[in-house]
Order: sequence, then structure tokens, then C-alpha cells
Amino acid sequence: METRLTCAFIVLICLIGSASAQNRRPKNVQVAVRAKWSGTPLLLEAGELLSRERKEHFWEFIEVWHHTDKDDLDSYNAKGCLNLFLKHGHSILSGPLAYLFEFSLTLRSASPRLVLYRQLAEESLSSFPPVDETNSRNASENSETNDHVESRKSDPLDVGRNPKSPNGKCCWVDTGGALFFDAADLKSWLYSPKDISRDSFQQPEIFEFDHIHLDSTVGSLVAILYGALGTGCFREFHVTLVEAAKEGKVKYVVRQVLPSGCEAEIDRCGAVGVNNSLNLGGYGVELALKNMEYKAMDDSMIKKGVTLEDPRTEDLSQEVRGFIFSKILERRPELTSEIMAFRDYLLSSTVSDTLDVWELKDLGHQTAQRIVQATDPLQSMQEINQNFPSVVSSLSRMKLNESIKDEITANQRMIPPGKSLMALNGALINIEEIDLYLLVDLVHQDLLLADHFSKLKIPNSTARKLLLTLPPSESNMFRVDFRSSHVHYLNNLEEDAMYKRWRSNLKEILMPVFPGQLRYIRKNLFHGVSVIDPSTVCGLQSIDMLISLYENNFPMRFGVVLYSSKLIQHIHTSSDDNNIEDDISTSIIRLFIYIKENHGIQTAFQFLSNINKLRGESDSADELEMHQVEGAFVETVLPKVKSPPQGILLKLEKEQTYKDLAHESTIFVFKLGLSKLQCCLLMNGLVLDSNEEALINSMNDEMPRIQEQVYYGHINSQTDVLDKFLSESGTTRYNPQIINSGKPRFTSLGTSVLGGEGVFNDISYLHSPETVDDLKPVTHLLVIDIASKKGMKLLHEALHYLIDGSERARVGVLFNVNQGADLSTLLFVEVFQVTASLHSHKKNLLHYLDDVCSLFEHNHMLAPSQGAESTQAFIDKVFQLAETNGLSSKAYKSTLAHLSSEEFRKHSNKVAQFLYQQIGLESGVNAVITNGRVTVVNDESSLLSHDLNLLESLEFTKRIKHIVEIIEEVKWQDVDPDTLTSKFISDTIMFVSSSMAMRDQSSEGARFEVLNAEYSAIILNNENSSIHIDAVIDPLSPSGQKLSSILRVLWKYVQPSMRIVLNPLSSLVDLPLKNYYRFVVPTVDDFSSTDYTVNGPKAFFANMPLSKTLTMNLDVPDPWLVEPVIAVHDLDNILLENLGETRTLQAVFELESLVLTGHCSEKDHDPPRGLQLIIGTKSAPHLVDTLVMANLGYWQMKVSPGVWYLQLAPGRSSELYVLKDNDDGSHSKTLSKRITINDLRGTVVHLEVEKKKGKENEKLLLSDVNEKTQDATEGNSWNSNFIKWASGLIGVSDHSKQGGCTSLERGKGGRQGKTINIFSIASGHLYERFLKIMILSVLKNTRRPVKFWFIKNYLSPQFKDVIPRMADEYGFEFQLITYKWPTWLHKQKEKQRIIWAYKILFLDVIFPLSLEKVIFVDADQIVRADMGELYDMDIKGRPLAYTPFCDNNKDMDGYRFWRQGFWKEHLRGRSYHISALYVVDLKKFRETAAGDNLRVFYETLSKDPNSLSNLDQDLPNYAQHTVPIFSLPQEWLWCESWCGNATKSKAKTIDLCNNPMTKEPKLQGARRIVSEWPDLDLEARQFTAKILGDEVAIQEPPLDLHQSGSVMDSPPSEDLESKAEL
Repeated sequence: METRLTCAFIVLICLIGSASAQNRRPKNVQVAVRAKWSGTPLLLEAGELLSRERKEHFWEFIEVWHHTDKDDLDSYNAKGCLNLFLKHGHSILSGPLAYLFEFSLTLRSASPRLVLYRQLAEESLSSFPPVDETNSRNASENSETNDHVESRKSDPLDVGRNPKSPNGKCCWVDTGGALFFDAADLKSWLYSPKDISRDSFQQPEIFEFDHIHLDSTVGSLVAILYGALGTGCFREFHVTLVEAAKEGKVKYVVRQVLPSGCEAEIDRCGAVGVNNSLNLGGYGVELALKNMEYKAMDDSMIKKGVTLEDPRTEDLSQEVRGFIFSKILERRPELTSEIMAFRDYLLSSTVSDTLDVWELKDLGHQTAQRIVQATDPLQSMQEINQNFPSVVSSLSRMKLNESIKDEITANQRMIPPGKSLMALNGALINIEEIDLYLLVDLVHQDLLLADHFSKLKIPNSTARKLLLTLPPSESNMFRVDFRSSHVHYLNNLEEDAMYKRWRSNLKEILMPVFPGQLRYIRKNLFHGVSVIDPSTVCGLQSIDMLISLYENNFPMRFGVVLYSSKLIQHIHTSSDDNNIEDDISTSIIRLFIYIKENHGIQTAFQFLSNINKLRGESDSADELEMHQVEGAFVETVLPKVKSPPQGILLKLEKEQTYKDLAHESTIFVFKLGLSKLQCCLLMNGLVLDSNEEALINSMNDEMPRIQEQVYYGHINSQTDVLDKFLSESGTTRYNPQIINSGKPRFTSLGTSVLGGEGVFNDISYLHSPETVDDLKPVTHLLVIDIASKKGMKLLHEALHYLIDGSERARVGVLFNVNQGADLSTLLFVEVFQVTASLHSHKKNLLHYLDDVCSLFEHNHMLAPSQGAESTQAFIDKVFQLAETNGLSSKAYKSTLAHLSSEEFRKHSNKVAQFLYQQIGLESGVNAVITNGRVTVVNDESSLLSHDLNLLESLEFTKRIKHIVEIIEEVKWQDVDPDTLTSKFISDTIMFVSSSMAMRDQSSEGARFEVLNAEYSAIILNNENSSIHIDAVIDPLSPSGQKLSSILRVLWKYVQPSMRIVLNPLSSLVDLPLKNYYRFVVPTVDDFSSTDYTVNGPKAFFANMPLSKTLTMNLDVPDPWLVEPVIAVHDLDNILLENLGETRTLQAVFELESLVLTGHCSEKDHDPPRGLQLIIGTKSAPHLVDTLVMANLGYWQMKVSPGVWYLQLAPGRSSELYVLKDNDDGSHSKTLSKRITINDLRGTVVHLEVEKKKGKENEKLLLSDVNEKTQDATEGNSWNSNFIKWASGLIGVSDHSKQGGCTSLERGKGGRQGKTINIFSIASGHLYERFLKIMILSVLKNTRRPVKFWFIKNYLSPQFKDVIPRMADEYGFEFQLITYKWPTWLHKQKEKQRIIWAYKILFLDVIFPLSLEKVIFVDADQIVRADMGELYDMDIKGRPLAYTPFCDNNKDMDGYRFWRQGFWKEHLRGRSYHISALYVVDLKKFRETAAGDNLRVFYETLSKDPNSLSNLDQDLPNYAQHTVPIFSLPQEWLWCESWCGNATKSKAKTIDLCNNPMTKEPKLQGARRIVSEWPDLDLEARQFTAKILGDEVAIQEPPLDLHQSGSVMDSPPSEDLESKAEL
């Protein structure tokens, strides 16, 4: 029976095979994305990847490679070399980290780091131009230099190009003062005595990513080796520098670079990856079935060019309609051609883009069933959703298991159908923004943590628990708990008579009101309290502001806390509280309290207001004098008292009670830490600047928080709102360095102890009295520079902090001692450490150490040492103090007798190395490290014992508490019971919490466990894995297509435990996916096994449908800007049956640049809209510029891997603002912000700016009210200032010709006058053909210079080749511009709609700031008039000008949707305009924030799939009430669909609108409607053919009106293009 079936099967194959063989051969599509930079050596990438694990691995790898036997290396191929690198990697790493290293190496994720080193190498060489090279270069490379300049001009970001080897040398050492190309020269320099002082030349800058040799001494001279591992010169320099580093002569740094021309100098394996372009992975490619309703296909002949045939074979192990062809071929190899033809037939005959409704109904459930029941569910999900049109018909015929359907339905009661979610170790990942590089980094950080935990002997189960804990949400909602009797309230909304008429129903806060309208509710919801020194101008102005708001019935409770700055200064500098003279502020506070007690709070506030009035009237308005205070007192109390006020003043002088109250008020403010801010405002405890705008903004921000609490019943009429907020999130102290809006700086302490060389073994911790044996979850490590007063002050404060008592913290001290420290310093450190280690249980230990510190300060710091006598005196005094405090002096005597300065220096050096390499602290720095959180104490800041308390409570609550709970439950197994002390547990908590703080992950989680997972889930268990993935996925969704591939990669390399619940849409009415999809992931097979070639990963689509029109889209990570560079065919309209003999359609894209994005904010203000930013290198600070949007303060710029400096642009931006650099919590101001781009993930930069002093009230954008004034002052307006410097916003010119945009000028071919700027967009060969015709029609109708602006994103390589030559031939300028879609803006899915969006959404930011006006002209338009007329037209101060739709073609009345329903009501008599032609006054557009407004409307409307069906047209028409439109005369745009033939003769432009009635193809319509079109088309095509070397038929090819297969079988449910203009 079986034999009979086999025979029947073979006959079937032969019949189909012979029939198919005569049929068309199936075709494939292959896509690659390559990096713009040249290839980087894989060997160097391996070293960079290993250094991510631990810094010493990098140096280990160098040693391993230097000891590798090179004799047989030549026999290796690329794959052999890769395996060798992996073998060395596996010898250094273990377990999952080793496999992730393998994947990262094939992914080439370290290549950008090497490109960054190239930039630094180029800068190093350019700072010392070789003398002997200069003349020869001038002579022989003159032309090359010019080319170089030209290329730099065309791409200013190409700074990461590979430097040329200088004089044939492949390595050099940069010491800042000189470059050494020879190891012998370097040696003689190293070992010669240095005559010059170390500071006489600038030492090279070292960055956080640099490899610093572990034996380097902190204060040594820097020597940076530029070279590549594997070259002879690298080895020579390396050996020399390692030796010098060990001797303490240099700080040795390596930056790996293989200069061009040195490829022959490196060993064969070292050169792998250098000679091939770098193909990237980690992106998706989509081939979507295209709606061909309007037949937008170019009928030109396909260009015959180089076919990049790929020898790649197809994967025959994948199932096709139930057959696995690899097995069939094994059994019957003699029938190979027939079997393959049968396979092709099956593949090509199954494509479906439509199903009947009853077949669609359960398609989602059937898909879930097919996936869950597969032997490899992840592979099955990937094959289904990535080839959906080919498998959908077989899926729809599958019998459904009701259990699966029931479980999915039950789950969808808890999660919306089709919703996708994913969490890695409990932390949610944004599905929309996920990319492979991000996910690999997240997995890597958790694997690294698990590795650390295992080395700390933490059991696996506990490690998993720790990894599943979520980090705290980074909230900047810190409230200062200011509740005290020292707060003097002016009013009380709940009790004062003036508020009796207000409503008391709290629910009214939930009622909607107009924006900006206040809610008058009789409840103390908002408390505005000024904390001020009443003798300062700022303080007195704050009082007047509060009184003014109070008198205007502002619904807020106002109060004041008063303090004296002079008294606080005295407290800081002296510990003696007696002898404090009464200063003017204390006098005011005394008088204020007296008036409040005797005459009421209103009078007391009036007294402060009177002081301000008298101060303003005097000559010295800034300085307040005592007689003015007394005058104000007399003026205030005179009407209220019978006896003379002067007498009261004299009596009060002697009254101690008021003095004490004034002092207490000041000390209260001092303890709160608010005195540092001079004058500030607390709104419900939130700290603000003292101004009205900040107060109102903060109140508006607080309102939704209160509304939420009222809604859920947490706040009712009985609740004291202030008590509630301050009890829940109040801190007892404010220190901006500890409580700041930026993320604190953390370091992982765990990594340093794992090597066994850690400094932690030598630390003896100090504890509060009688708590030595208790568990201490919080550890403060003090880094003390004992040569500085700051350091000693910090040490005193820490001792006082412990004396005051802390039950959950301990203090360790690391002395940051200079190499040249004297004997007294050595003695002090030794005494301190001996005391801490031997006497930790003694009661008076802390007091004794405090005394010793004071003694050292007095003897050594205040009075410099006078040799051995004073040293002996110091020792004697130490012994005496010890005895006084009940400590035995014997231990000191024996220790100090054997004191070795050499041992001390060794230890000091070890500490200095640890601080520098592990924590990044230079010598001479004071800091506190609290469980890994680094707080640097600089000149502007100081940390008091109160601040250490604040650090302790904050860190314990936010980061440490939950870790303590987990660690306390551990059942330790591999640990000696004798070592299980409280110190061991405290150390473990310190190491774990510091490592966990370094995690970069979301603080949001989801309860996946509530979803059922018996029938409809993929469950892959791996008990040993430290990575767990929870996911809910709709397998038939774009995110499902991407995730299925990413999860397969993770399973292959990391094998995490996974629980994937399938959540398909239940009732489908249309096919959920109409595309093929491939996610590109590298494999080891990308490396050749025959030679040293690295092919790199590619997307391969086998056996694609021949007669369906496909359009290609790339799904790349958000920071990537890619463009096609090789594409013979039209990627917008791929019809594979037109490929002829070519079997595989090829396309190569290039990663043109990365997008740096960010958000700019100004404290207590809206984002600074219109602020100009520039970015560049140190030598070229302005390479790219941009401006800040009002929307979230967003900005973006193009960058490439490198070190960049971001700063405010010259002009008004830098005149008004300054950057605030508050990464470490300090508020220091900086000129530029350094940004490092060393991976493919991009980065998001958060910038904070503030107005300069005296400029607080100036506006950034100076909007000119009337045109006359504007013309008169044009030279001074900020826009015209920018013309001097603004050259290329985000859209950096790729091929822009020289010349301004607005000046009167003489162009080529006799063109003269003001340049006309025209903007257009095209995608696909047909529209590019139209675009050339539009260009010719514009040029033939004007004598003025013309500059065209094209959006680069969608242009084909051919068009980009032709347009520069066309510009030369016809005498016009052009510029290619681009802008990356912001991640926060709702993204369109269809390519057509994305193109429409680019026409309107980014007009304010896509053009250079110097451009003031531009006209958009559709690509398929023909111009018949001089566009200069339109360019010069007065559009009456409106930002936009459009032509209204004409209405004289009555046949189209049924399609004029704007005359009825929603649009008629919304337009309210205004015109509905057509978007094929419009004018943008960019100056007005930017001034009026038109772009920001349009984006807000778009964001609101676009989330509804039924809105904005014709996006580029509907959006401006909808928004015209806010962004006004000037209506152009009707003749400026004529199109046959909407306008009658009667007006055609007057038409100044003709647009080839789509006709929703006839659906006539574009080309056919063009030839019929526009008489000049065929001639213009022929001219453009002949010119193109001449450039590209093609032949062109003079006869027009006949248009095939019945082209089979190009139209989809069924009409779409909605006609998206019926109104489309593009």
C-alpha cells in the first residue's frame, strides 16, 4: 500500500513538475542594510565586547591573543577565525554570557565603538600634522585634498572615517605633548627625566569608555596607544607601556584603530571584517501586497544594470503545505528538478489576499491552534506570520479545537483582543519601540547580575527573585515636610469669612472647566508657602506677590517661613551658638512675630509689605537699612496702638522670647536645607522658584493628582490634604544634590570585590553606639581627601551623624591620600583605621575619633607641621585622648612602632586605583557612596549629618528595603557558618543593591499570571535560566511578526524560560496581515568557510508571488536613518514577473546616520520653543543644528558614532539661555554637553536650560506685530541673525549647490532675481518620472533662480544619481532633506500615509532656519506660469496658502464630502482646500507655532482610524481655525476631476488628481489631459537615459489597460486614495 502511494506521489510530482517547468520560474527578493562606514576588524570587536563584562577581560584577551600560535593561522578562513575568537571568549566567559558574546559578535554590535575610536584617532593625528609629510602632500595630493574638502562639505558627519596610516605607520602613542610612532622613541621619553612641568601641556582627555590598564597609577602622565591588536607595532608599544604603567610612570590607555593602508600589517584573522562592507542585522523588511486601484506603475523599460545574483540556497527544511522537501530530495535525488518545480508550484499557487467572511471568522483562533500544537511553536509562529498570504488559505481550513477558543475568549475579558505586551524579568518593555540591540543589552545586564550574584554565593532561587523585583519609579515628586509652628499662614480657606460664599462640595473639583479657569472650593487644597529672608529684595517681592494673589481671591492658602541668611552663615562657619549679634533679618522676624501675636497676621504681612515700599522709595533700593524697618513698623502699628511705637521698639530690643523664636525659625529653615535657595516657594511641599508663573504651573500640575484622589475617595471633606501628601511622600530635608530631577549617579560595588583584590576587606566600619552587631542595610562609604577642609568637615559630620544615632546605617572611610603625603597624614590615617578595627565596640569610640580629627586639623592643617617634634607631640596627644575616652593606648603603640610608609603608599595606591577605575573619582575628591549611589561633595555643595540622614532614608525606602527582605530569607548553602555574621549580610546587601541600581529597565510591570495558559500559550521552561520572559502576543499583527523572530533568537542563544500567551483578534472582517515579513538576524553562516569574506546577514524572500504588485518597507530601529543605495528596480512597485531572466531582485540600503533625540526643559516653565541647538566636535563645533519644538520640548539631530558636543547656538538662544548640567545633582552651568554615540541604539538626551540673570522676562521668539515694523527691523530680528550660521537643520545638504535662499542673485543660464524655493516628495519610479517633468515645467516658465527641496527618505538611487547632473544641465539648485518620525508622535502604518504626513507635519523643523518661504508642488503637477508670481504673493500674514477645491465640474458633486455632514459643520463657511500646491511662510509658521499646533491636532485625530482619511489635506483644513489659511486664486490649481474644462485655459498649474469615478491610470490621464506632457516626458527620459547609459524608445510605449495581475482581486473596503493628491 505504502509503495503504491509513493508511486502515485512521484507521478504527481512528475506531472506537475513538467507542467511547471514550462511555466514561469519563481522569483526571490533579497535585501541588505549596510553601515556607511568601512568594515571594522572582528578581532577588535571581540575585545570591545569582552570589556563590557569586566574591564580586565579586555586586557586578558590581549594577552591570550599575543600567546596564540600564529603559525597555522593562515590556514583559517573567516568562519575558522570567528570560531577562534569565540574559543578565546569562552575561555574568559562562562555559561549564557559566553553564548550572548557569540551572538553579539556575529551581530557586529561593537563596530560603532571602533568607529568612535577612528574619530578620536583622526583628531589625535590632526593635532600634530607630520612635518615630513606636509610638502609631499601639498605637491602630490592637491586634487585629493579638494575632493576631501568637497566630501566633508557634503557630509559633515563623516568624521568616523578611517584615518590614513601616517607615513606608513600603523600605531602611535599620544601623550598630549607629542606623538610617538616608534617604540624606541617612546622608551627614551618615558625613562628620561622630565624637564617640563606636567601641566605645561594639555594631557589628552580620557573618557568613561576608555580601556585604562589596571596597573596604571592615578596621577601619572597619560599615554594613549592608537593601534590594532594583531599588528607587530601594537605588541611592541603594548609591552613597553605595560612595563611603564607597572612602574607608575604612565596611565596607559588603548584605543583600537586599524588605519587604512595597514590591512597587510595585521595577522590574517585580525583582518577579518576589514575588507567587506559591514552588513547589519536587527531590522525587519516587509513586502506588502499593494493596492493597485489607480495603476501607479511606470511603463518605462527596466534599467539593465548589474544583477547582484546571490548564490544563497533556499531553506528546504521548512514545511510547505505539509511537505518537507529536504527529506524528499534525500530519498529521490534523481528527481531534483521535478521536486523543486513541484515545490515552486505549491508556493506560488497559495498566495491569497482575500478570504470570504466565514473563512475569516475564526482565523485568529486557528492560527493560535496551529502554533501551540507545533513541535517548535516559535518557529511555527514565525513561519505563519512572516508568510501569511501564502499560508492563510490552509489555516482557514483547519478544524478548530473549542478549548483553545474558550481560553482565548476568557483571557480577553482581562486584556483587550489583539493587545501585545512583553516583560523581561517582570519589567515591561515597550513593544512599539523594541529592537534587537535594546533587548540584547537588557538580557546582557541581567545575565551579568546573575553572574555577580552566583559569585557572591547567592542561591539561584534568590537570584531569580532579585531579578524579578522592579526598580522604583524615578519620581521627582519630592515634597519637603515643612509642617511646623514656624509657618505663618495669611489665610485659611476653610475658616475665613471672606470665603464663606464659596462652595464646599469637594466633588466639584471633578467638573470640567475651560482651560485656565480656577475652581473656587472652600477647602485648603493648595498651600503656597514662601521661605524667605525678609531683608532681601527677592524675599520682599515674594511677600508682595502673595498679598496680591490673596487680595485677588486666588484659591490657595498662603503662608511664609522667615529666616536670617547671616545667622545661617554663622552656624556654618562656627559651632559657637552664643555671641550671635542681631542682624537686620532677625530684627524683622522678631517684629513680625510681635505684630502677628498682638495685631493679627494681616497686619504682620502688611508690615513686610511696608518694608518693601520704603526700600523701593529710598536711594539704595538694594540694601535694606534698619531705619527703614523701624519706619515700616511705626507706619504699620501706629493706627493700632495707644502708646508710641518707638517705645515698643525699645522694649522689644530686650525681649528674649521673640529673639529665641526668630533663631528657632532660622534653625528650622537650616535643618530643612532650604536656605541654599535664597528664596523659594513651597506648593504642597514641592520646591519651586519664587515667581507667580511657577506657582500657577505647579498648581495646574497638582490638580489632576488631587482630582484622582478625590475620585477614588482618598480625599474627602474631612481630609487634611497637606498632612496626607507630606505624610506619604514628604522628606525631612531638601538638598538638590540628593533630591534632584535627574537620575542619580550609581556605581556597582560588587564587581570590584569579585576579583578578591577588593579594598573592602580592609575597611572597618563605624556604627552608632551599641549597634555594632546589628544588620546594617545602608552603607555610607566616605571618600575623604584629608588635605582639604571640605574632607575633614565631611568626616566630622559623618561622626556626628552616627553619634546622633542611626540603627540601619554604618560608615566606612576610604582616605583619598596624595602620593606625596607627609608623616602626620600617614599617622592620622593609621590611628583612624586602627581605632575603627580594634575598638569598634567601645562606647566613646566616635567621640574619640571626632577629637582626633579636630587635633589633626588644628596641628596639621591650620599650623603646618614642624618636623619630628610636632609629630611626636601629635602621637602623645593621641595616646592621651585614647586614655581619656577609655581606650587602651597599647594597641596604638605597637602599631605605630611598626608603621611602614611603603606599605601605606601601596594601600593608598590600591584605594586610589579603586576610586578612579571603579567609581571614576580623581584624587582630591570628597564623596559619599551610599550603597552604590555616588554623591560628590564639590566646592559649591556640602553634606551635613542631616543630609546623610536624608540619603539613608531615601535610599533605604526606594532601593534597599525590598532587597533586605529577600536577602534575609536566604538559606545559605555554600557559605561557612562562621562567616555568616551581620557584616557578611550587610556587605551582601551593599553589593547587591549597588549592582541592581545600575539596571536600566522599566519600573512598570503587569500581572501576567492572571491569564490562563493551558491551551493557548507557548510555555518553554528552563529552571536554570536567570532570564524569564512573559508575553502576550497577537501572532497576526506587525508586532507579532517582529517578536516571533526576536524570541527565537533569544531562545537559541540564551534559552530563557518563556510564557507566551497568544491573544489574536477574535472576529476578523479583513485579513490582518497583507504582507510578507523577514526579520534579519545574523548567523555563523554569514562567515565564509572558503576564504576571509564576511557576507553579513540579509533578508531573503523565496518564491514570492509573480503577478502581485509588492511594495518594500523597512522596519528599522528608531534611531536609524536608512536610504536605498543599490536598487535597479522600483521598490515601490515590485512586479516580479517583469524581472526577465533575473532570479533574485536585489536591494541594498545604507545606514546613513543615527538620530540623536532629546527633550529640552526649563524648570517651572513650558519647553523653550524655538531654542536653537548645534552639535559638533571640539574642532568643528557646528556641524548640525536644530530647534526645540513646543511638543514635549522635542528635538532631533543626525549623528554618527563618535564623541559630540551639544551646545546652544550663537545668537539669541545663547544670549538668553545657559545649559544646566545636573547629571550629578549639582546645578552647575556648562557651555556644552558631551554626548557619546558608541552603539546602534542611539540615545535620548534630557537637556535643562535656564535663563541668564537679568533676562528672565525676555521672550525667545520676537514676533513682529505689523509688517512695516518688521521690514524696518528685519536686520535685527532673530531669524535674519540665523542666516549667518544656519546651514542645514536636520536635513544636512547632500548635494546642495552654493548660494543663499533669499538673496537677489544671478543663477546659471542667465537666471536672476530672488530664488524661488520649491519643495516636493516622490516615491517610486513613476512619481520620480513625474517629478522630473514638474521640474522642467517650472524652469521653462521662469527666468528666476530656482532651488528644489526633496525629501530624501523615499528617493531611489537612480534619481539621486540623475538629479545633480540635471541641476548642472538646467541650471537649478537642489537639496535633499530628511527628518525621522518622532517616537512620541502616533505612527502611520502605510507608506502612502507616511508620505502624506511628511508633507505637512514637520515643516518648521525639516528646512534650514535661514529659509523663510517655500512652495510645495506635487510631483505629478505641470506648471504653466511663472512660480515667482506665487512666491512673491502677499498671503496677508497667514502661515499657509492653499487653493480651494473648485466646484464647476457638476459630475463630481456626489464626491464633494466637505459640503455635507461633519465637514460642513466644522468649516463654518470656510473653504476646503486642495493639498497639491501650497505656500508656506516659514517665518510666520515658526513664530506662530503652527507646526506644534498641527502636530497636536494630528496626535488627537490620528488615533481614530476613521479620521484624516486624506491626511495631508484633511489636517490643515481641519486646523484652519487655529492655523489660518490664505485662499489662493482658483487659477493656481486646475485638475480635471474637480474643475470643468471651461477654466482649463486659465490654469497656472495642472494637477493629475486621481478620479474616483473613472479610476483612470495616471500615465494615461497625463497624456490625454496635458498637451505638453509627452514632450516634457520625452525630454526628461532622454536626459535620464543619457546619464544612466540606457536607451530610450522615441515612440511612447502603448499603455496596457488590461494588465493582468496588477490589480488586487477584490476592491478594498475603503478607498483611501480617492481624494489623494500624491
